[in-house]
Amino acid sequence: MFKPLRTSTVLLGLFTACLAAIVLRLSLGPGGLSIPDSADLWSLRLTRASVGVVVGAALGAGGVLLQALLRNPLASPDIMGLSSGAGLAVIAGAFVAYSLNTQALPAAPLALLGSIAALALVYSLSRRRGLIDPVTMVLVGVIISIMCAAAGLLLQSLLPDRGLATVRWLLGSIDESTTPGRIASLAALAAVIIAASVRLGPTIDAACLGDDEAVSVGVPLARLRVFLFLASGTLTAAAVILAGPIGFVGLVCPHLVRLAIGPAHRPLILGSSLAGATLVVLADALVRALDTSAGRLPIGVITSLLGGPLLIALLRRPHHADR
Repeated sequence: MFKPLRTSTVLLGLFTACLAAIVLRLSLGPGGLSIPDSADLWSLRLTRASVGVVVGAALGAGGVLLQALLRNPLASPDIMGLSSGAGLAVIAGAFVAYSLNTQALPAAPLALLGSIAALALVYSLSRRRGLIDPVTMVLVGVIISIMCAAAGLLLQSLLPDRGLATVRWLLGSIDESTTPGRIASLAALAAVIIAASVRLGPTIDAACLGDDEAVSVGVPLARLRVFLFLASGTLTAAAVILAGPIGFVGLVCPHLVRLAIGPAHRPLILGSSLAGATLVVLADALVRALDTSAGRLPIGVITSLLGGPLLIALLRRPHHADR
């Protein structure tokens, strides 16, 4: 049993770590934390730090909600194909606009549609005789993710200049030209969903006990599952719009926070959001520190290198998926 004091201490520590990561990211570059001579340079730093916080928080919380929905601790937006599905939808929209010589289609609804469609496909293909095997679901999710990524690369190669501008985005990269308005709107959307999810924390706890137990205490399972379905898809779409598909944040952060404070979803969602924001901002700081003449590494490369070993460790513990 995890004591409230320990939970509060961990959440406070994660909040402090997130602030420290933001300060670190802002301090990298000429002039440190002092206002650079170029206002554009300072604006660029703020943009990258803000996007990192929103993307990380969305993916962290989205991972928790997805694991609760599917009752699978190995579920995450990237493994289940949500991130790749959202990315494919956005690139498909760009390809259609190019083919028809029209204006680019809005990315937000396309990303949302792609993420939800990918999740629905994974869920339907994983069902056998009304039952879902956690390992089968992970394998189906990985296959769908790979197929979406491959289709995205195919469409990208058919764009002008082979879509070189989209290559880094497909690997997870913060767009420095993102407008403050877009960041603010997606941040507000993510904050509302995360706040609503935190409010529903005890209800999600009851639902995770099993259908019979949940119904016996009055949990509206159908409505809750619709909320979890749409919330996880929307959070993933928001992250993809801002930074492209970024892997493993939605898997690593919920597991680490769950180990620290337990399975109660109210603090788990908050903690995973803070941990996700911290991880993405730190990854961006590392990208800045490793800047070379060949260009910066995509953030998705850093998060994948960190999250890949954890996924392998979890897959080597099959009993973990049954908890």
